[in-house]
Amino acid sequence: MAEMLPAESALALELTRTALKAISIPDAVQPALQRLLEHTAAVGAAYFQLKDDQMYHARTAAGELPEGEAMQAILMHGLPSNLPLLQALQEATQPLFFPVTAEDPVATGFPQLGVQSLAAAPVRDAQGQLQGAFLMHTFQEHRWTVQEKQLFVAVSAMMSLVTVRFIVEEKLLDTREAALRALGLALEFKDGETRGHTERVTHMAVKLGTLFQLEAQDLEALRWGAYLHDVGKLGTPDHVLLKKGQLTAEEWATMQNHVLEGGRFADALGFLPQSSRQVVLAHHEKWNGTGYPVGLKGEDIPRFARIFAVCDVYDALISERPYKRAWSHQEAMQEIRFQSGKHFDPQVVDALGQLMALTAEDVTTMAPQMHQGLN
Repeated sequence: MAEMLPAESALALELTRTALKAISIPDAVQPALQRLLEHTAAVGAAYFQLKDDQMYHARTAAGELPEGEAMQAILMHGLPSNLPLLQALQEATQPLFFPVTAEDPVATGFPQLGVQSLAAAPVRDAQGQLQGAFLMHTFQEHRWTVQEKQLFVAVSAMMSLVTVRFIVEEKLLDTREAALRALGLALEFKDGETRGHTERVTHMAVKLGTLFQLEAQDLEALRWGAYLHDVGKLGTPDHVLLKKGQLTAEEWATMQNHVLEGGRFADALGFLPQSSRQVVLAHHEKWNGTGYPVGLKGEDIPRFARIFAVCDVYDALISERPYKRAWSHQEAMQEIRFQSGKHFDPQVVDALGQLMALTAEDVTTMAPQMHQGLN
């Protein structure tokens, strides 16, 4: 690699500091892409990452991107791994530069997008496997200068190290999430009455959280708590959990204990955020203080638990049980609104009403859609 110019060193230091503070790949990479646009002739840049479907999906981009149906398809579905450019990056040890894409078969497909000049850098994992690619482009033929090449080499190399770290962390999080989801679904094999309940309430809670403009990390914590909200029932005796008639006072106390058991289980996992644990422990608390296990009241109930509680009850109401029919969407919403300020946080009830208005044009089709899970 050519010796870095002082300006490049300063820029690399700036981007490194930014990347170390980032909490996601887009947060880390976006500033680097923007700087490439400021210091080169490139008008657009993007980072593509390999996913399980063997497509390279756009994780973040800056500047001007190609327009048209072909580009929309790329943004929606990704770049295929057999694209000549990606095949070339499999073997490349340094970034590749194409001053005239139409003259190089490795850049096949890019002239059709309107990209006349292109630069591409590989992102590899510790085993040397291609995991992603940094691209920058122009819409006119451009001979990349020595300075531009040095800058792209330096920035892409530094961002590759940062990106690989995030890729490893994301894969670990994906593994954790799959395990948490499996734990939540395990209850459904024990208790057939709740089949599909975990997926539905998780989808709905994340949608509600989005309406409250929760950050990505908070939505993740809410989702994890939703997966595990009833995990304590795995320790509830079958004669109580599966009883079709009314529970005795003693049996009801046993059933309520699933919340504390779930909290202990969440603690034992070690890596769960506190807000995820709060969903497990507090989703049966009520706004007026008559819930369990502690009897928390109003805003003393953790916010994520308040969000999730409405979703949990809504799905229970529209679901058929041996001891009751499935309520219609209208009936369920009427009951939830009646419980606003009693069982539920009024703000969350209002947000649920907004969510329902956003997820279907015809309210008569709302309940089946929600019952199958929000898309």
